[in-house]
Amino acid sequence: MKMDTTKTNNMLESYRTVRAFSEQLVQPLNLEDFIIQSMEDASPPKWHLAHTTWFYEKFILKEFGDDYKGFNDQFDYLFNSYYETIGPFHPRIQRGLITRPSVEEVLEYRRHVDLHMADLLASSVFEDKKEELVSVLEIGLHHEQQHQELLLTDIKHNFSQNPFLPSYREPLTKNIPAPRTTSFVPVEGGLIEIGHSGEVFCFDNETPLHKVWLEPYKLCSHLVTNKEYLEFMNDGGYKKPQYWLSDGWNTVCKYQWESPLYWFKRDEEWHVYTLGGEKMLDLQEPVCHVSYFEADAYARWAGKRLPTEQEWEHALAGQETNGNFADNGNYHPVPFGLKETGPFYQAFGDVWEWTKSPYVSYPGNKPYDGALGEYNAKFMCNQMVLRGGSCATSSSHFRLSYRNFFQPEKRWQFSGIRLAEDVKK
Repeated sequence: MKMDTTKTNNMLESYRTVRAFSEQLVQPLNLEDFIIQSMEDASPPKWHLAHTTWFYEKFILKEFGDDYKGFNDQFDYLFNSYYETIGPFHPRIQRGLITRPSVEEVLEYRRHVDLHMADLLASSVFEDKKEELVSVLEIGLHHEQQHQELLLTDIKHNFSQNPFLPSYREPLTKNIPAPRTTSFVPVEGGLIEIGHSGEVFCFDNETPLHKVWLEPYKLCSHLVTNKEYLEFMNDGGYKKPQYWLSDGWNTVCKYQWESPLYWFKRDEEWHVYTLGGEKMLDLQEPVCHVSYFEADAYARWAGKRLPTEQEWEHALAGQETNGNFADNGNYHPVPFGLKETGPFYQAFGDVWEWTKSPYVSYPGNKPYDGALGEYNAKFMCNQMVLRGGSCATSSSHFRLSYRNFFQPEKRWQFSGIRLAEDVKK
């Protein structure tokens, strides 16, 4: 599904397509699965379905609709995520306690908002305020696609806490590994441009296009695999503080980390929990569910480093953005992925790639106006940038300039490692 970037009347089709995919993702769930919240970072599926609906109601229907009446005034408190300028909101850590409204009522809420959105997009208001309305609607559609990825990552964490390790859904396709020869590809430096340009949608944190100086460097052709990461583990990587940042080592000690998230041993063999249930660890798959701290430690152990986000974007500029995205239905990284044009493999999809860049604004960046200014800008502190998309990201949601970001200790997202190194002078 391609987003409508020409700002024409097919926005309703785009809206319906995105909304339908959210409901497709929750089809495999039992009723009880909609409510649980396994940790503060993960939200219940029911909350994701309601919050994305609230976004359209709050920022579009109540702003542009003539005499629109809200479905339930209490939902402003329950399903506002973090917009302080809008008003108080229910604590994030307590979302799993919201047994009411019911799942059926949340689905009714979605139908109510969808009906009114269809009316609005077919009305004279849409024609009169098309540019402003479409601008907010595009944010809303990509916002829902972000939550579709969170639905998958949160369901996975929720299910992983069940001792029976249930399967959400089997992968739709099987990938046949291809011959693999890892190399470090030289990339010319110099004065280059980074950031978004053109008419395709982007978030405010991807702009403006600006110049950056890069020294020559090398970027690895392949992602780090489970086999390679296991070598780090077998060499005592989690026991040797010399490889770790101070906060990283403190985190390892505090949580007693010994492996990536979802790895465990059964009968002395490594297994991994996936959305398809438990399986033997595939040594050829990209290592996944590692934190920035683990990625950085592995890079130090390997005698390399992580790339900056500017190096990553410059190296991948011009490469076709195909890969193992959510559209493939795997919801898990695959060995070597889809062969891409150019020297880099699995650069898009499969796993988000940690960079060594802190999440900060670009020079001259201007956040959205109004309450939507809280969407990205206020999180530019103590977080690191990831690039490339994952197996839980929709391909129509992704673009080269996309900047994901999380705190360095987080690892429940599909996050992995691609190494870089300096060119010796």
